[in-house]
Amino acid sequence: MTEPEVDYAAVFRALPGAVALLTPDLVYADVNAELMRIVGRTREQLVGRFLLEDRSANDRPFLLKVLASLRKVADTGERDTLALQRFDLEDPDQPGVRHERYWNLTTIPVFGPDGRVALLLHRVEDVTELIRAREVALTLQEAMLPALRPVGRHPAAVRYRPAAEALNVAGDWYDLVDLPGDRIAVAVGDVVGHGLSAAGVMGQLRSALSAACLVAEGPARALDVLGLYARTIDGAENTTVATTFIDWDTRTVTYSSAGHPPPAFLQRDGTVEFLDQATDPPLGARPRHVPRIQAAAAFREGAVLVLYTDGLIERRREDIDTGLARLADSLARHQTDDPETLADAVLTDLLPPGDATDDTALVIMRL
Repeated sequence: MTEPEVDYAAVFRALPGAVALLTPDLVYADVNAELMRIVGRTREQLVGRFLLEDRSANDRPFLLKVLASLRKVADTGERDTLALQRFDLEDPDQPGVRHERYWNLTTIPVFGPDGRVALLLHRVEDVTELIRAREVALTLQEAMLPALRPVGRHPAAVRYRPAAEALNVAGDWYDLVDLPGDRIAVAVGDVVGHGLSAAGVMGQLRSALSAACLVAEGPARALDVLGLYARTIDGAENTTVATTFIDWDTRTVTYSSAGHPPPAFLQRDGTVEFLDQATDPPLGARPRHVPRIQAAAAFREGAVLVLYTDGLIERRREDIDTGLARLADSLARHQTDDPETLADAVLTDLLPPGDATDDTALVIMRL
């Protein structure tokens, strides 16, 4: 069977995304219709011209970043990406009026027969609407997370850090609930998924768990109630939650986990224990409801309890035990700090600067 001839020039020009071909000297060799629409120029105004030719002062800071990325690809023969770059476009109907836009830019080398870079394939993706959706979801999530307030007489610190470059906010949450007597419930959870739907599910589950903790005799029963409720909510399946009940009269922490990373227990001598003796599957993961288990650990005054979501410890291509060891080391090195200072130190030690790939919730309580 004869293979059909493909008009690659026609395919290139019809691509739905904005794409340009440039020479290694950064001269436009070709552009497609979508790129012409974005930059507001015709093919004749671009092809054969240098990237920075005839650009306004408003364009230049952004284009200099693009220039550096393109030259890097031309020199190294390796692809390069500029993620989430802000560049405001002028409104074609309102001269002088510019609108906020966000872009992902990827450049890929095209090699010639001699193995050298012959062309640079430059793709421009407008992600402005995704960024706006993320901002709405993040605002909703922050509105549903409780502000830190005095909980009994015991000092605590909470932190929530959204992923630095993720386009969608996740469904992480934390909560602290006053219980009768000298007791407090502390919980963290993580909804599967991202965006507005995950934030909405998070709000429902957090509120339900707070109410359950007020009436349940222990964390396992509170998670039982939450698990039954989660089965009625679309998107709540496989949510992970860790719940602890702290009792200062008996000096015990009772805990139960639904598939969540184990709370960390920093003792006064600097040793760190992970509370992993009462871990069951995530919410809704079992075909039928099964009562959950719980365990207890004793503490002395001055110990520290740490609950967190997986963004704090998990990294791609890294075993989770490595992240847990990193957390234990950080806690031991900063054990004398007050909760607020300790929370900041842990985030500094464990989160990659400006490059966290997942949201993180963190609660630290001095017992």
